[in-house]
Amino acid sequence: MTIARRTFTCQSMAALAALQMPAAWAQFQKPVAGTDYAVLETIAPVEAPAGKIEVVEFFWYNCMHCNAFEPILSEWAKKLPKDVAFRRVPVAFNASFAPQQRLYYALEAMGLLEKVHPKVFAAIHVDKLNLSKGEAITEWIGKNGVDTAKFLVQYNSFGVVTKAQKASQLQNAFKVEGVPALGVAGRFYTDGTMARSMERALLVVQSLLDDIRKQRA
Repeated sequence: MTIARRTFTCQSMAALAALQMPAAWAQFQKPVAGTDYAVLETIAPVEAPAGKIEVVEFFWYNCMHCNAFEPILSEWAKKLPKDVAFRRVPVAFNASFAPQQRLYYALEAMGLLEKVHPKVFAAIHVDKLNLSKGEAITEWIGKNGVDTAKFLVQYNSFGVVTKAQKASQLQNAFKVEGVPALGVAGRFYTDGTMARSMERALLVVQSLLDDIRKQRA
């Protein structure tokens, strides 16, 4: 299922797993603004501490392309240098997305993202569960060893609702047209259509990070 405003080409997991970033980088040509990435007219808000460069992934749990990209992104994020702050932002192209936004931020508040975030993708794309509504999400959470009472406290909390609203605002600030997509330093945006694949989008991000470092030096 995909509800991206653009339709991205999804490569097989075998092809994704075979990707070798150093080899790909050797053949990579410097990205072009307006073609491989967009430059925001107005700088978007960032949460990264001073001195760090923020990279944001915009995603939706129901998106099969986000599901395919997740393991590649996770490995990439683990190897980021200390001057880069990475975070995920769940999108909401309409009100029906809100329960999954709140799911993500409730897990974050409970310190369960690392453990449960990949399981949400698996439940939807492997087990074919419908986790689009709060009741189904809560039932699934309970079956996966999470205290449902504590989860609901967070899920319905002012803090989580506020974070979901800010996520939607950031999505609009970056003019996200489909997911998965990536934002850099509140200034640059790329996705699988602009970069021609999400693997290449990561290389575009790395190039932008290098440029930002040079400007700061």
